[in-house]
Amino acid sequence: MTRILIADDHPIIVSGLRAILAGTDYEVVGAVSRGDEVPAAVDAHAPDILLLDVSMPGMGGLELLRDLRGRGDGRAVILLTAGLDDAALIEAVELGVNGIVLKEGAHTLLIPCLDAVRGGGRWTEPALLQRALDLALSGGAPPDPLSPLTERERGIAGLAVRGLRNREIAERLHMNEGNVKVYLHRIYKKLGVGSRTELLLHARGDR
Repeated sequence: MTRILIADDHPIIVSGLRAILAGTDYEVVGAVSRGDEVPAAVDAHAPDILLLDVSMPGMGGLELLRDLRGRGDGRAVILLTAGLDDAALIEAVELGVNGIVLKEGAHTLLIPCLDAVRGGGRWTEPALLQRALDLALSGGAPPDPLSPLTERERGIAGLAVRGLRNREIAERLHMNEGNVKVYLHRIYKKLGVGSRTELLLHARGDR
């Protein structure tokens, strides 16, 4: 059996992943809801493959991948995401991510991805792979105006610029509305903006 550790802060997603892997030769040896719980879980369960949510409390999947590779841990990592921006996609590829699966297609694509990774290969969602190739041919991604933010902050900022209110963001990300306000204050401070309008303009590169 190939040992799998899941890190995702959405219980429904974790349940869905467990259901996908049930009855296969992939064994879920542990699941955590925060990125900063992953190192201890890795030590405790010795998984062969890590399934990491790109955006979760503590540390995001990309930050964890960066940390693992920085410590010389070449363990297979598959990122689960609702979408990656160009800069994050390039960094994931440069860090040697073993697989990237969009959550909306995980029910059909996770097993093929795991099979390829377990066999020593790499597997990336076809649309993301093509985008990565296009970026490589064009010389890379343009400067990312949201680069100072963590993955969690990027997710909240992205929903805010799409016009979602704090309550809606909280419901979407399964957070407390008060925590959303705290995150937005931190985002504004990091980016040097004072309102959602300024955040939108900054995200578009207009300021």
